[in-house]
Formats: sequence, structure tokens, C-alpha cells
Amino acid sequence: MFAVIFKAITGNQDPQYSQTVGVMRELAFSKYNCQDFIAVTEGEQEIAISYWLSETDIQNWHKDSQHAVAQKLGQGKWYKSYSVEVVEIKRSYRFE
Repeated sequence: MFAVIFKAITGNQDPQYSQTVGVMRELAFSKYNCQDFIAVTEGEQEIAISYWLSETDIQNWHKDSQHAVAQKLGQGKWYKSYSVEVVEIKRSYRFE
């Protein structure tokens, strides 16, 4: 299992941003085997963590043409800055 950690300083997140996020989220789940996707914004800081079965799924998601358009919009108007980390989960446990 892998995780993608996206950390950003937000810019102008207009209605197009919310619509695009919904489309990208659905695409990640329906086409690229995303297992979970959690995003939180506090002030200007945003963090999103998504979980994936393989690194290949992440790479294919990154190369998707719709995702590329969303990335350009993010760089152009929705984010002041961002960073992305791809990590392999070595161990996981939970309490329910």
C-alpha cells in the first residue's frame, strides 16, 4: 500500500476548484484504484492524503490528461505553493 501526501498553501479556490476536485476524486477511485482520499483545510493550509494499491496506479493517475489540466489550474490560480510526497506504508494498525 502507498500513500500520496499533498500539502499546499491555498490561493483563490473558486467554484471551479470545488467542481474540479470532485471530478478528480471520482476519477482517482473509478479509474486508478484509489482506496481512500482525505483532505482538510485550515486557514491557508491544505493537506490531502490518498491511499493506493500500487505505485503504478499513482504514476498513471499523475499522467492522466484530466489530472494534468487540473494541475495546471492549481499552479496558475488555486495554490500559492504545494509539495507532494509518495510513501510506502510498511505497517498499519487501527483501533475500532
